[in-house]
Order: sequence, then C-alpha cells, then structure tokens
Amino acid sequence: MAVISTQGVEKIYNPGKIPVKALKGVSLEIAEGEFTAIVGPSGSGKTTLLNIIGGLDRPTAGYVEVGGVDISGLSDNQLIDFRKDHIGFVFQAYNLIPVLTARENVAFVMLLQHRSAQERNARAESLLAAVGLSDKMDKRPAELSGGQQQRVAVARALASKPSFILADEPTANLDSASTANLLDIMYRLNQEEHITFVFSTHDQRVIDRAKRVVTLVDGKIDRDEVRG
Repeated sequence: MAVISTQGVEKIYNPGKIPVKALKGVSLEIAEGEFTAIVGPSGSGKTTLLNIIGGLDRPTAGYVEVGGVDISGLSDNQLIDFRKDHIGFVFQAYNLIPVLTARENVAFVMLLQHRSAQERNARAESLLAAVGLSDKMDKRPAELSGGQQQRVAVARALASKPSFILADEPTANLDSASTANLLDIMYRLNQEEHITFVFSTHDQRVIDRAKRVVTLVDGKIDRDEVRG
C-alpha cells in the first residue's frame, strides 16, 4: 500500500504575473518501508515536491494523499494537526530549539500530542539511544556538533511515530564522517524498523544509499529507478 500518492501535482508561483512552473504534473507513489531519494539539478522542483508531500505547501493543481487522506483538501489547522501526528521532518538547518536540551527537543512534539511526561521521557531517551546520543541527552544544541544536532533532529522526527520521514538536504551541512554516521543510522532504522524515508538531495552519498532514485528535471519526473 502506498503511504504517499501524488496525482498530477502542479505548482505555479506568481500566477497572473510572470508564472513560474515549479512542478508540471507529477504523479508518484511511495510504499511503506521505502528509502527513496528525489534528486535533480537546482530548480528541478525537488524541494517543492517534498514540501507539498509534507503539507508545508499546497499544489496549484492535482492532489496528495498520505495514508489515504487527501491532504490537499485540509484546512490550515487540519494540516498542522495532520503533520504533527503523521509526518516527521529533518531539515538541512536542524531547526532545534536552542534553549531546550536534546531530550527536551525530542520530547517537544509529544508534548503537543498530550502524551504523559513519563511516556515523553522514555521515548525521547530510547530514540536518542537509537541514534547514538545516550551521553548527550542533557546537552543543548550549541553544545553539540552539527552531526550530533542532525541526529537529534532524526530522533525528534521519529518521536511522534509518523507514517514517514521527509529529509530535505539533511547532509548538506555535515562533513563526510558525520554524513556517513547519519546515513548508517537512517538506513538501519529503515531496515530494522521499516521506517519510510524520502530524501530531497543532491548529495551523491545519499543517492548511493537509496533503494529508489526519482529524478526530476524541469518540474517533471525524468527517471524512476528502483534498485535491488
């Protein structure tokens, strides 16, 4: 069953002025447990597509289904609630809350879900252990390296038990060793926990690890390669 389905998705910026067609009829299905990279040159539409799949932006035409729910038709408030419960995000810039510890950053989304303090703390500690940060739980972002901050971001993305993780250029600010470490963790989570990952990336190291590579060119799918 597809956890993500897009049908005829188009995105036009500046309609009525000088329109820019970022996406031109993208239809794509991603099944549970995939480890997929969406790639393409700058301006190909990969980040726009990821944002639309994640409900951070809306398509001009077409629709997006997540777990059978047409998120294109949800109100802004409904989208906020849906993202909180069903979609995990990992961004290039980490986006951790500076005044919170690693444990508190991971637990924050569960606070929004009204889970008990005991459950929040237990799950945050378990997830930080899974990404190799058991000894950094009480450190704030400024006390962590870039690679460590991105691992906290991965743990945070998993905290809500989402249907899938969207990762937008997650390795862009990391050195080679941190990138390899992060990809090993994500790949292990995919293999052992069957967590679905969808990347937007130009990083060849991510592309080499992907089990499926979808290439966008000028807002359209140019190639869709499934690897063994």
